[in-house]
Amino acid sequence: MSEKKTVLVTIPVKDSHKTYLEEQARGGAFETSFRYMEGCAVKAEDVAEASALIGNLPPALIKQAGKLEWFQLNSAGANQYTVPGILKEDTVLTCASGAYGTAVGEHMLAMTFTMIRHFEQYARSQTRHSWEDHGDIISVEGAVIAVLGLGDIGGFYAKAVKALGAYVIGVRRTEKEKPDYLDEQVTIDHLDEILPRADIVAMVLPGGEMTDHLMDERRLRLMKKGSYIINVGRGSAIEPDALKKVLKDGHLGGAALDVTEPEPLPAEDELWDMDNVLITPHVAGWYFLPVTFERIVKIAGTNLHAWTHGGEFIRVVDRRFGY
Repeated sequence: MSEKKTVLVTIPVKDSHKTYLEEQARGGAFETSFRYMEGCAVKAEDVAEASALIGNLPPALIKQAGKLEWFQLNSAGANQYTVPGILKEDTVLTCASGAYGTAVGEHMLAMTFTMIRHFEQYARSQTRHSWEDHGDIISVEGAVIAVLGLGDIGGFYAKAVKALGAYVIGVRRTEKEKPDYLDEQVTIDHLDEILPRADIVAMVLPGGEMTDHLMDERRLRLMKKGSYIINVGRGSAIEPDALKKVLKDGHLGGAALDVTEPEPLPAEDELWDMDNVLITPHVAGWYFLPVTFERIVKIAGTNLHAWTHGGEFIRVVDRRFGY
């Protein structure tokens, strides 16, 4: 009799998704049983019995997963699960990198035009019924745009602005072959050299020690006067008090933030009322675009087949860096 292992699925799958996942496990090296639960209903005893888990859960719960062999995240970022003591050393951790490029990349593109055309300020004027202009603008065509983080999301955005005529500089953690959609590529060690050249700095960085307050006041002031910053990665990558200073004194032209520090952003935080700040409440990704969820399920199914059949996993997280 073959060994039986439990797969706990906490993402909101439909019947068609369940059929797909179960098909991927069929005929593997061991028998699998599936439990489908909403994440908020999962308890420590449920996690303790799981050999595989599909879907993010609080790290405190994951600590209880003594049998866990494979953990598939529904997020691209993984840094909260790479902290020592959360997962067993031999647990394979995979993420959903590749699922969010369209959703978050298009959100970044919308933020770009909203900022440089002052749409957020015109929206405020509309609520006041005030017929007024908000001054000079810049164009994506001919702009220098630095993209910090060149995964699926950063790559999507870089390709889009390159197609619109921008000069695109990619900033990444390690040396890799430069893709055609970049005009230049540097490692993050050269960030200080790039910032003074950029009209727009677009950040798609994971959390973790390497990126925590990467954009402090010194680096924000290295940016070109009147330039713009976009952040859709982790709020912790920008030091919040420093950002407020450089916005209030006019050094930056504006900021577009889908992520903040802290989250949720407190109602009394002054960022809400700044004319040159656009805030969306961490909604660029998630499942709001249906294709995003379909891609997550496909990634999970591919890795489920690898786990049950002894194949090669995709989107494996490097625990040293959290992605």
